[in-house]
Amino acid sequence: MEQLSGIDSFMLHNECGNVYNHIAGLGIYDPSTAPGGKVRFRDILEHFAARLSLHKLFRRKLVAVPFGIDRPYWMDVADVDVEFHVRHIALPGPGDWRQLMIQVARLHSRPLDRSRPLWEVYVIEGLDRIPGLPPGAFAVYQKYHHASVDGQSAGALIMGLHTKTPSVAPPEGRGDVGVPADREPAAAQLYAKAVANTVRRTASLSSLYVKTVGRVVKIKAADLASLVMRNGDPATALPGFARSPATRFNGKVSAHRVVEAVGLPFADIARVRASVEGSTINDIFLAVVGGGLRHYLQAKGELPDASLVALMPISLRKEIKAGKAAGNEVGGAPVKVHTELADPLARLAACRQSAQEAKAGSEVMGHDFLKSVMDELPAAAADAFMRHVVLAQLNTTVSNVRGPDETLHLAGARLVHFYPVSIATDHAGLNHTGFSYNGVLWISAVACRDMLPDPAFYADCIRKSFTELLAAATQAKSKPRRALRSRIAAPPPPKRGKRTARVTARA
Repeated sequence: MEQLSGIDSFMLHNECGNVYNHIAGLGIYDPSTAPGGKVRFRDILEHFAARLSLHKLFRRKLVAVPFGIDRPYWMDVADVDVEFHVRHIALPGPGDWRQLMIQVARLHSRPLDRSRPLWEVYVIEGLDRIPGLPPGAFAVYQKYHHASVDGQSAGALIMGLHTKTPSVAPPEGRGDVGVPADREPAAAQLYAKAVANTVRRTASLSSLYVKTVGRVVKIKAADLASLVMRNGDPATALPGFARSPATRFNGKVSAHRVVEAVGLPFADIARVRASVEGSTINDIFLAVVGGGLRHYLQAKGELPDASLVALMPISLRKEIKAGKAAGNEVGGAPVKVHTELADPLARLAACRQSAQEAKAGSEVMGHDFLKSVMDELPAAAADAFMRHVVLAQLNTTVSNVRGPDETLHLAGARLVHFYPVSIATDHAGLNHTGFSYNGVLWISAVACRDMLPDPAFYADCIRKSFTELLAAATQAKSKPRRALRSRIAAPPPPKRGKRTARVTARA
């Protein structure tokens, strides 16, 4: 057995009310590349059955400690009912994009069965009226609990489940045989482990406290002053305490989700990067999200004067070993998406600087600070820390995961599109996740239906934001550099007696 880490356990403990901490992906496939030009449901069942040893999450279930006095454990099981985990459905006619998004949102609104391994797959047919798809295209929606994987390891898992060629041969040396199972532990054994773990974590918590105080003491006065200037006051200067305005996304989420997705071609993204020196794909992602939020809230008459703040996950993972438990190796930093800026190039420059400042601020306490806190605090205390210290300071989440550069196949069918589907949580009820594949940055928005009742309109806002940024970048490329600099110059210094957040935007 293997005990969950603090942050993995939090993903379970935090799953209460209407919060569901599973992450998912939606792939759309062209069956014409498969042997015989078609894919049967039986072929997909066999494909997953042959790959159950690619990741431990397929074969392990939870073992709870009585009365919740310690973190749960993962227990390996010998038999997995593949037909329970892999299911087959179809859209009713006409089978258009809106119906697909509604179906995915409904599937995403259902928690996973904790008595079994925490994963589900749905094969969805009937995509007949979605423009641009090949004839007979089908979708596969894969759902995994966040206690098992983070964004980077989920991306690696997706790659492992696919092949680089249409070959349907199972991976050599893997499959559904010869996997040892753990024995169900007795209550006395779990109690004994809980006592030992409590003693160990008490010592570790003291060490974490000493390290944290040491890190704070080492902050130079100039660095702290800079942080205070950017965030407003000393109480909100350290990482995880960024001030954010209240929006419709900051309440508690309902039981119902909405899902929408937009694709941004990398050819157009490259044109934007070429026009703004030093900009990255992640900077453009942040700026597009900021512009989309600005257009949406402006249309609702709810655009705040201050910038919305997003949680930007930071991967701590060095490598992912095949067949090993991945879990969560992730930190996070608050970053402004500059919804207060109407000029798309000014917003891009400001987002670039905000992302750099967020990473630098995270280094003050250490990129692993959040993970360390979650690992050492008791579950209830960790939950309170996340709810009242971290999530309460945010409006949304922005996560950008690099996907594969090569074309992938599943059961011989070519993967055409891939959309990430992530978590809408209390106090940050709108999630943006980006995933790159097949020359496109696919951006998916997942939200509570009460907070985002019109997801198709929000998708239009995202598209409008990128179109404006691309047009501004194209126009600016032909202008003198000096004109561009004046366009994105820093605002005047704040007046005395007022707390004003200052952002210096650089080209």
